[in-house]
Amino acid sequence: MARIVDNPKLAFRLARAIVSDIALYNQHKVQEGIEKDTLFDLLNDELQEGREHFLARISEDIPNRGHLFDRAVVDVMVKQAGRIKSSIW
Repeated sequence: MARIVDNPKLAFRLARAIVSDIALYNQHKVQEGIEKDTLFDLLNDELQEGREHFLARISEDIPNRGHLFDRAVVDVMVKQAGRIKSSIW
């Protein structure tokens, strides 16, 4: 059984790793989602599964722990996709 992370910095690092894996294994969905502004629709199941995995590994004592995963999605998936041509930027 994996240990529970109780350090916010380590929790954010874990969130980024999970989101990085989602982006890596779903590159075509990320590209299409950015291009058509449907990223969260296309990756809904994968992101939900990732969030559940993240929350299961993180101490409930970490404040705003759900926001750490959301920040990781923006940092890893959205910001790094800025090179993809899209009407959203």
